[in-house]
Amino acid sequence: MPGTQRASNAKRATNISLSDPLITEAKALGINLSKAAETGISQAIKKKKEELWLLENRAALDGWNEYVEKHGLPLAKHRQF
Repeated sequence: MPGTQRASNAKRATNISLSDPLITEAKALGINLSKAAETGISQAIKKKKEELWLLENRAALDGWNEYVEKHGLPLAKHRQF
């Protein structure tokens, strides 16, 4: 997605706080904490953007659903299923 990533994929050090048992178990299982955190944050960003899109487009979606309820699908007569 344009504008969602930095120009390069350069890594930047940051500090996060995690519970000791979580860190211990992840290390025991050979989980790369940085990679797991990056994956989780990426998924959280994607989910939040989807939620925001739905909120921003709620009126249009509701309007379309209302139209279909009143008039049916515009090209329903051409459907093969």
